This record gives sequence, C-alpha cells and structure tokens, in this order.
Amino acid sequence: MGELDTRNRHFDKLFSQPDLIWMGQNTNHIPMHPKVREALHRAVDDESFHAYAPPAGIETLREGIVADLGLEGFSALVSDGAVAALGTACRALCRPGRRFVTTDPSWKWPLIFARQAGMEIVEIPIYGAEHGWRLSPQRLAEAVDAKTDIIYLVDPNNPLGTCATPEEIEGIASIARKAGATLIHDSTYRDFADRHTLAARFYPEGTVTAVSFSKWLGFAGLRLGALVARPELLEKIGAASMAPLGANVISQKAALAGLSVKKEWMATVQEIQRANQATVKRAVDKIAGLSVAVYPSQANFLVVECEATGVTPEAIVAAFAEHGIQVRQGAYHTARFGHRFIKVSTTVPREWADAFAAVLPEAVEHARGLKDLAPLF
Repeated sequence: MGELDTRNRHFDKLFSQPDLIWMGQNTNHIPMHPKVREALHRAVDDESFHAYAPPAGIETLREGIVADLGLEGFSALVSDGAVAALGTACRALCRPGRRFVTTDPSWKWPLIFARQAGMEIVEIPIYGAEHGWRLSPQRLAEAVDAKTDIIYLVDPNNPLGTCATPEEIEGIASIARKAGATLIHDSTYRDFADRHTLAARFYPEGTVTAVSFSKWLGFAGLRLGALVARPELLEKIGAASMAPLGANVISQKAALAGLSVKKEWMATVQEIQRANQATVKRAVDKIAGLSVAVYPSQANFLVVECEATGVTPEAIVAAFAEHGIQVRQGAYHTARFGHRFIKVSTTVPREWADAFAAVLPEAVEHARGLKDLAPLF
C-alpha cells in the first residue's frame, strides 16, 4: 500500500468515528449560528449549486471579505479552502532557484508547494523561550538576501499561538519591501487574537493576505478561503488559478451569513475556547514534565510540551486515540522541534475539553508502555 492510501485510510478511520473528540486539527466544532444553518439549508434547497460560481467568488462575498479586513482598495479571490488559495499563490509567485523564507514551526503546505516549484526553503527557528516563540524583524533581516522572492508569515503562528505586535509587523513588512519580496501573510487565526495587525497596512503593494472560513466559522469540511491583495497583484495570482470555475456555491452563501453575524458569533466562540484553554492548562500543570508553551494562545489551540516526561508525542497521541480523543503530534508541523510537543485544539464543546483533562494523566502513563506505533500524519 502506498503512502497516499495509508494516509487516506488513517483519516478515513478518524472521519468515520461519529463520537470522535476532534482536538488536533484546529477545527471548530462549536454548534453553528442559527443564521448560518438557515443559509446552508437555503443554499441546498434553492439548487443554485447546479451552476458554476463566478470565477473569483460571489461579488457580495468578495466585498464582505475585504470589508471584514478593513482593506479598502483591495480585492479578494475566493477559493475552495485556504490551502488551495495558498497553493495558487505559490503557483503564481514561486520560481526555481529563488528563496522562500519562513519560520520553523509554520504551516507545512506552502513550504511543500514552494519546494515543488524548485525554491530554496529557509526556515528561521522560533520554537523556544529564547526566541520568545516568535519571529523578530532582526532575525528575519539576517535571513533575507537578494535571492528572496517570498516571505511567508503565519500570524498568529500555527502551532505556537503567538501573535506579532504592530511594531513587529511593520518591521517585517519593511524588510519585505526593501528586498522586493512578496509577503504572504497567512492570517487564518487572526479572529482568535486579542489584537491582530495586518501586514498589508504597511506594505499594501506587495502583501498577499490569506484568510480561512474553516476555523472561525467551522467550515473545514465545506472548504472556503480567500486571498486578498491589491488588484494588480491579485490579477497576477488569479492567472495561475487551477479553479477557473469558482469555489463551492453552498459554502459561499453560508459564509455570507457568517460574516453578517461574525461579531456576535466570535464573542461566543472566544468565550468557550478561552475557557477550554484554561481547562487544558490546569490539567497540564498538574503533571510533572508537561507544560503549556504559550498561554493564553492567540489562536484556537495550545502547544503542550512533553519532552521532559520522556514520552514521545506520538505515543501520547496513540494513548488519547484509545479514548476516542484526537490530538496531534508536533512532527506534523516541524521535523526539528516535533519531538517536543503535542498540539491541542480548543474550539470545541466544553465537555470535550473536560474529557481531555480527565484522560490526560492516564494517557501520559499509558503512553510510556506503547511500542510499535502506527504511522501518524
């Protein structure tokens, strides 16, 4: 069996468990807002999905995405998920032999896309208190050279949950402009931060902002994301799109409803997920060798460091799986630091966080004896 089949069967097994507690993929499992549910049903009932959507997205949704970011004069390209959007950006902007600069850890897929295009990947380590768990403009400047075409910044960072300050974003944007590099600002988790600064405000002509509806609105399986940039830059990126027939019609109509109730909805989501962060941290603090790296996280997950327990992240993941709880091993995000942590998602019902806390002591002890673990992805 090839890796494709092995990987797919792994996730099919997870997906087929109706009672699985999903706490490893940053997905949002808080029951959706009634207006979004109504919009989904209407979008199915009116059967408008028989037609293709406009190639860059329904105009009212494009306008809504730009307005939500507050980026007047920018345009949006709607896609079937933010990963597809980032793939389109990489397809348009990556060139063989040039440099793609990012952090370690980061979101893995754009790095894969860039490497496939022949780019040299430069990863700046930010894992650890010595780095403040974040990218400083100074360290970025040291890594950028004349060959740098793309700087990819996930902010708030996935998986660390740190969020750059306005001064840091301004410094990063200045470095990108000076280098003549495109700054891809992946702001998937911006809505969970206490305060978030868009790089496009400082470098409008050269910044591409990626947004997702998977996390804040809970649309992971509906696949909806977007790129936002100045029209000239977006035109260049849109020419490389592999989806000229538009994104999912049902998702787009539901997303419009989501934007209309976003302020109210996110207040509810934040209250629940920050309480869940506190529940997870209290449980972690009781176990010797475990610690939460960044708290409170400015995203909807926590990094739980486990290296000091002598237990591998993979064993802990396997132990939780026996209790019907899915968490994620650090190696998914970073080969260099993956042995040090697991990641736990917090946009879940409160009882899920309680279940994680109750199982944690037993899972860590049980993990010590686990051998011959199945592959994780």
